[in-house]
This record gives sequence, structure tokens and C-alpha cells, in this order.
Amino acid sequence: MSYEPQFLITSRLLSRVEVIARVQARIAGAAVEVAWIPGLQKDARTRNAHSSTAIEGNPLTLEQVRAVADGAYVPAAGEKPRREVLNYFAALRYIEGQPPTARITHEEIFRLHEIMAGGVMDQGEAGRYRSIQVRVGRHVPPAPEDVSGLMFELLEWWNSKALEVSPVLSSAVLHLRFEEIHPFADGNGRTGRALALWELYRRGFDTHHIFSVDEFYWEDRPRYYTALEEVEKADGDLTSWLEYVAEGLQVTLERVWQRIQEIAAAAQSRRLVLRPKQEQLLGLLSKNPRMTPVKLREALGVSRQGTLDLLRPLMEAGLVVREGTSRSIHYRLA
Repeated sequence: MSYEPQFLITSRLLSRVEVIARVQARIAGAAVEVAWIPGLQKDARTRNAHSSTAIEGNPLTLEQVRAVADGAYVPAAGEKPRREVLNYFAALRYIEGQPPTARITHEEIFRLHEIMAGGVMDQGEAGRYRSIQVRVGRHVPPAPEDVSGLMFELLEWWNSKALEVSPVLSSAVLHLRFEEIHPFADGNGRTGRALALWELYRRGFDTHHIFSVDEFYWEDRPRYYTALEEVEKADGDLTSWLEYVAEGLQVTLERVWQRIQEIAAAAQSRRLVLRPKQEQLLGLLSKNPRMTPVKLREALGVSRQGTLDLLRPLMEAGLVVREGTSRSIHYRLA
């Protein structure tokens, strides 16, 4: 037996998918210089980490999540909220690093959940399918003994038939079905949203990793939960859920397009032609929020003066910020 999602391609859904394709093409073709891409990536990761953890009750604000990402101490943040956010950043780095053509197995799902939920689960064990029955609001997920088989069917669909439909639809189906199965004792919401993002990445939908659709879900959580529940009320028909997710992606892409236009306008007043080493430096800071001069020199293979020569124009352009004094100096993306 295999998993076969049930849905209709309504005129509303088709219209949204068409708009998404147009905005996505605009973004892909935008004259956004490489200098600005790491900043957009950092912003998207931060918004994703904040939104997805906040949906599950994490109290940290967006600005506090930014501070945690930059390695700063946030007095108001308890250890568990801080760990949840750091785990989410690590999970994003994990899925960003996965080859697009790789076949997804149980082991990759276990690893993602282990990264996402390690040290923050209220019950169960990170990286292992649940051995207990759980309840999510009015939804009662399948019995624990059925989880492995249902996940096998979902993975078979993801690795084969998902490729036959738009990534807008396949990511939404994956998200919904994962939440229905609820394969882990805890952390399913964050993991399911990360899987949906993973599908967009591996299908080439978000090449630069600059979208944050979880922010759309977070802004109206009651509607998000209602959209999930409607599928069960409709006897498994995913049509309304697909329309909702398509709306979220459309809103998300339109916001990204707006940010790109603002960045492009600002760039006109401070033109900067990047050298290859500067592009490499920005990429390093995108993945490592706070780097010392020594770490930068070692990674770039340049001298102390060479590092300063690379950094100076980036700081003058407002792309990189220097923090700390004396031996505690470090650099981060603005």
C-alpha cells in the first residue's frame, strides 16, 4: 500500500501557483548583488527560527532570536527557549547542506529530529519514532506500532511521486501528512515545517534560502491550526490546506520581493564591487554569526593586513559590523 494524497486543483489554487511562479521568477532574475544575499539569508533563517519555535510556545522575540543567533547573551532567555532556537538554526544548516538529488531515508529524518529536538523534549527520545500514543488537540495520531510503516509510505511518495507535482504542492502535502502521522513524541511541529522547507530547497524553489513562510503561519496561529484541522474534517481532502499554504507562499515571496527592491534602491547609493575573497568572507559570516580576526584569516588564507583590507569596504558599506574591543573583537553580518 502506498500513500496517495487526495486534492483538487481549484481555480483559486491554480491562480495562486501562477502568481507564485511569476514572483519567484522576478526574484530569481533580480539584479541583487552577491553582497546582499548573505544578509537576506541571515534574515530568513532568523525569521524561520523565531516563527517556527514561537508557534510551539517559545517566548523569545524576533530581536532576541537575532541576538541569540549572533552569539550574544540574552538575560531574559531561559536555557530551554535558547536551546530550541539554536537547535532550529542547526537544523536549517543541516537541510541547507543536503544534496538535492539525495534519496531521503528514515535515517535523515531521525538526524533532523535529533538536531531539532535534542535536549528540549518534554517526552520521548530525540531521533527515534515514538513508542507512546499521543494526542494533538482533537487529533489522535496513529498508534506507535504503525508509525514506521506510515513514514515508509510517506518517504516513498516524497522520493518519487512528489516530483510529479509543483514543489508548492508537494511541500504542503509533506508538511500535512507528517503532522497527521506525528511520528515523534515531541517536536513534530518544528520538524514538519522544516521538512516542508527542505522540499522547497531540494526542488530548487528557494535556491538562495531567503524565504520564510513559517512567519506567515506564526502571524495567525489560530488560522494555521484551523487549516490543519480542516483536512481531517474533510475526510483527508487536502484542497483547502493546499490553498492556504499557497497563499502563505505568495505572501512570503511578495515580502521578499519588496525587501529586494529596498536593498537594490539602497545599493544604488553605495555601489560596491566585490572581490572573490570578499564574497567568500560574506559567505563565512552568513554561516558563522561571530568570527574573530584570527578565524577569518585562517579560513580565507590571507594575512592580518589582507583581512583588514577585505573587511574595511564591507564595514563602510554597512554589510559587516565589528564588535568588541581588544582581544574580544569579532565580526558579524549587519
